[in-house]
Amino acid sequence: MTDQQLAVRLQSIFEYLHENPEVSWSEVETTAYIANLLKEEGLEPHTFENMTGLYVDIGKGTPKVGFRTDIDALWQEVDGQFRANHSCGHDGHMTMALGTIFLLKELAPTLPGAIRILFQPAEEKAQGAKALVEQGVVDSLQFLFGTHVRPLIELQDGTYAPALHHGAAKLFSGMITGVEAHGARPEQGVNAIEVAAALVDGIKRLWISPTQSASIKMTRLQAGGTSANIIPGSASFCIDARAQNNETMEALTVGFEKVVAAVSTMYGATIDYQVDAHIAAAQVDDRAKSIMKQAIIDVAGEENLAPEVVTPGGEDFHFYTYSKPNLQTTMLGLGCGVTPGLHHPQMTFNRQRLPIGAEIITRALVLALQQVERSESQ
Repeated sequence: MTDQQLAVRLQSIFEYLHENPEVSWSEVETTAYIANLLKEEGLEPHTFENMTGLYVDIGKGTPKVGFRTDIDALWQEVDGQFRANHSCGHDGHMTMALGTIFLLKELAPTLPGAIRILFQPAEEKAQGAKALVEQGVVDSLQFLFGTHVRPLIELQDGTYAPALHHGAAKLFSGMITGVEAHGARPEQGVNAIEVAAALVDGIKRLWISPTQSASIKMTRLQAGGTSANIIPGSASFCIDARAQNNETMEALTVGFEKVVAAVSTMYGATIDYQVDAHIAAAQVDDRAKSIMKQAIIDVAGEENLAPEVVTPGGEDFHFYTYSKPNLQTTMLGLGCGVTPGLHHPQMTFNRQRLPIGAEIITRALVLALQQVERSESQ
C-alpha cells in the first residue's frame, strides 16, 4: 500500500467514524464496523460477550507487544442540541489504529512474533481499561503503546512527542438535600442552591503548593423546577478534580471532604457524594519511551521530534500500568493542530497527520517486538 493509498483509505474511515459517534458502553455500531472491516482484511477480530470493544492479533504466537485505542465519544451540546460527539479525537485514534493494522498486515510475514491491537470502550468514563484488564487481554503483553491528538498549546502541528505525562483525575457526583420552602419565607427552608454556592466557594479556597499543578471545580449543578417562587430543597452536582501527580490528588480529595463536612454543618444540609471515576497519573516507562522516540525519528525525522508533554488532562490508558506494574507503556503525542481545544464541541485537527501517526505506531510496535524477541533469545 502506497502512502497515497493509505491516506485515501484512512480519510474514508475517519469520515465514517467521525459522523457516527457513540458514547461509552454504547459503541455497538462502532465495534461492528471495525470488526467487519477487519474480517474483510482476512483477520480474526475478537469481540466480548457482555461489552463493546474488540481486539485483533497480527503475526504468529502469543502477542507480547500491543497498541490500544479508545473508541467512545463524548455527550455534549453541539449547535444547541445534545448528542454524541467526537471532540476528544477518538475518531482519529481509531483511524490510526486501523492504519497500523493495514501496515502490520503487509509486514506480517516478516514479524518475529505477534502484535495485539486493542479497541477499548468507555475511556471517557475511565472504566474501559479496567474492563479489558479483567478480560485478561493484556496479560501476555510486555509493551503497550497508545496515542492522543494534542492541542497547539502543547505540540506544534507536524511534531510528535514520545511520551504524554497525563495527570491524575477524579470525578465526583453528589446530591444536596436541604428543605423546600415558599420563596416568601426563606427562613423556613434550606436552599440547595445556596449550599452548592458555598461548596463552590469552599473548593476554590483549597490551596495546593504552587509547584504542583492542580484544580478542582464544580462542572454540573441541577436544582429547582419550573416554579420560580419555590426555594429548592435538593440539587445534584458533579465535581472535576485534576492533579499532576497522585500525591496532589490525594491532598485535593482530603480538602474536598473537609469542605463538604464544613458546608453541611454550616447550612444543616446533607451532602452525599461518590467517586465516579479515578484516573491515575501517567507512569511512563523509559524503554517504551526510547522505542517511541526512535520510531518518530525513523518516520518523521529528528527535526520533528518534540519534547515529552506534561499535560493536566487525565487518560484511562494509564490504568493498564497502574494495574500491571510490569507493563512497559508510553503514549505518542500527535501534533496535529487541535483547535479550539480538546472537548470543545467544534474541535477539529489536521487529519493529514493520521497516516504519519499510523506509520510511527507501526514502527514502534515492530521495534518493541524485535527488542522482546532479542531479550528472550539471550
